Amino acid sequence: MTKKIDKNSEKENVSDNDFLVMKYLDNTQKTSQRELSQSLNISLGKINYILKALINKGIVKARNFKNSKNKRAYAYYLTSKGIQEKTRMTISFFNRKSQEYDKLKKELIELEKEIKNTNPKDLDE
Repeated sequence: MTKKIDKNSEKENVSDNDFLVMKYLDNTQKTSQRELSQSLNISLGKINYILKALINKGIVKARNFKNSKNKRAYAYYLTSKGIQEKTRMTISFFNRKSQEYDKLKKELIELEKEIKNTNPKDLDE
C-alpha cells in the first residue's frame, strides 16, 4: 500500500516553532543552534530536530562558515522555497491571530454589557 502525500497536509506539518525558527533565520543567518535555542527559548534538541526537518523539506540550507575555526558552525538560510513557505505561514499566522482578536473583542463586549447590567447590590451577597 502506498501513501499518497497531500501537499496541503505537508504544509500543515510546519509548526509555530518551525515558523519562529524560519523567521529568526530570515533575519539572522549566521547563527548557531545554541543561539537559536536561547533566543527562541526552545530546547537545543528541538532546534536540531526542527532544522533537520526544514533542511530535509528544502526550506533551509546549511553551510559551514568558511573561515571558522569551529568546523561545526553553520550559516543557516532560507531557500526560495523557504521564503515562500515563511510568507504563507506569516499570512496564516496573521489570519489566525486576527480571528482570535475578533473573537476576544466580541467576548469583551459581551462581558462589558453583563457588567453594566449587574445590580451593585447583587455583588454584596
